[in-house]
Amino acid sequence: MDSFGLRALPLLCLLWVTPIAALPPFVTSTETAPFVSTSPAEDPDAWLLAFIDVETTGLVPGWHEMIDIGVVMTELDGSELEALHLRIQPTHPERMSEGARRVNAFDADRWRKFSAVDAQGAVDELRSFHQRVAGTRPVLFVAFNSQFDAAFLDHLFRQVDGSWRELFHYFVLDVPSMAWAQGLRGLSGAALATELGVGDEPRVAEEHTGLTGARLNARIYRALEARRANAGGSQSR
Repeated sequence: MDSFGLRALPLLCLLWVTPIAALPPFVTSTETAPFVSTSPAEDPDAWLLAFIDVETTGLVPGWHEMIDIGVVMTELDGSELEALHLRIQPTHPERMSEGARRVNAFDADRWRKFSAVDAQGAVDELRSFHQRVAGTRPVLFVAFNSQFDAAFLDHLFRQVDGSWRELFHYFVLDVPSMAWAQGLRGLSGAALATELGVGDEPRVAEEHTGLTGARLNARIYRALEARRANAGGSQSR
């Protein structure tokens, strides 16, 4: 190496190391759900599904916040065990997008009347619900737009130095992908509800919640399971 290279080396090292050192940790908790030695195919009675739907102040996780979540815990056949609905008071209500408000009718004063909890309260209630209903049984996260819901749940838990992986298995299931595999191309809950002949959720903002969405997800899933079973029976004949 020439003398210029030797003189430049400390600067190059500084440029290389400083941005990496400045990065925040990706997660603040290393807690994960208990290790599972079986799969749903091997031991279906050991597993549960959690149908989840969230309402938010916008589309950008980490900037916008979760303000409403519904969780419907079921057996693998979709039969409901118990449900949870929470309203969450955001830290930055001023970031509410008008598009999101038209969907969920968020208003900070209205949320206070609903006894909305803060982020810590929401995580505490989610943990308590999960422990009471699932216990040590592994649970698969199921949502209509799973990347969206999982991202907002991730940020909710990060606010309190937790990880949503405490509750759910590594794999996440997506309802439209299940429908797509059966030849249904609808990309909205309303479209799939119509195609499958199940009741839709309310489309009036004041009546539309995370719980109505989670229950719609479960109805669609049960209809898809019945459709798959009927198709299998027809083929065997």
